[in-house]
Amino acid sequence: MFAGTHTAIITPFRNGQIDEPALKKLIDFQFDHGVSGVVPCGTTGESPTLDYDEHERVIQLTVEYTNGRGLVMAGTGSNSTREAVKMTEEAERAGATAILQVAPYYNKPTPEGLFQHFKAVADSTRLPIMLYSIPGRCGIEIGLDVVARLAEACPNVCAIKEAGGNPERVSKMKQILPTHFEILSGDDGLTLPFMSVGGVGVVSVASNLIPQQISDMVKFALAGDFTSAGKLHHQYYPLFAAFLKLSTNPIPIKAAMALAGHCDHELRLPLTPLEDAKLKELKETLHKLSIL
Repeated sequence: MFAGTHTAIITPFRNGQIDEPALKKLIDFQFDHGVSGVVPCGTTGESPTLDYDEHERVIQLTVEYTNGRGLVMAGTGSNSTREAVKMTEEAERAGATAILQVAPYYNKPTPEGLFQHFKAVADSTRLPIMLYSIPGRCGIEIGLDVVARLAEACPNVCAIKEAGGNPERVSKMKQILPTHFEILSGDDGLTLPFMSVGGVGVVSVASNLIPQQISDMVKFALAGDFTSAGKLHHQYYPLFAAFLKLSTNPIPIKAAMALAGHCDHELRLPLTPLEDAKLKELKETLHKLSIL
């Protein structure tokens, strides 16, 4: 179901408000260039600084603008189970076709707490759920035993976005999870390593800017053509590396999208724009790759 490229879409702002026309153009740009789906209200979409009404509005708009062209995997995670359930129910009512559920952050639940949290969310919806393990942001990972328990107990928990930076964990998951359970990379630079050991795609930051290239890379890999996929990986690896090096996501991708004319370079505090020297470095990378 989730095999392919899913863009963790940025949320464009103008004068402190959601820039709805820019969001529509961004979503059209994605589906015109081969992506399988879009993910509104993830980390890249600055979900921590969207209020509840804005969060719901972005998902509603994304469903409307997607218009059936692919998946809308709404980010509805929280470190409060009640809040995650509420946002998941709202996203389902808005017409989302799948849910992305990040590990609860800051409060560091036990493995049993993680299991009960995700089970409560899964029980609240009929939509397929992709778990999201990103220990660098959350302080914990979703343990393999928890993933296996959820896959057995909750039929709609059927995928994971793995952003722990370790291809070996993908191999371990393939040993213990049902064959239908899908594993996707949460890091552009690790998409091919993950796919080489059983991953089926990526939830991508870079595809905001280069959707066709990321989609083609993933399609080549899914077809077993790792030579062609590898060429694209190596060609655009400097961009993947720059996004990681220059600042915290989504600061660099927001800057790149603004430079390419897709939106204003507007972030919400506590995020701040790239410093001049880093912006110059990003511009140079984009020029070298003929993106600008």
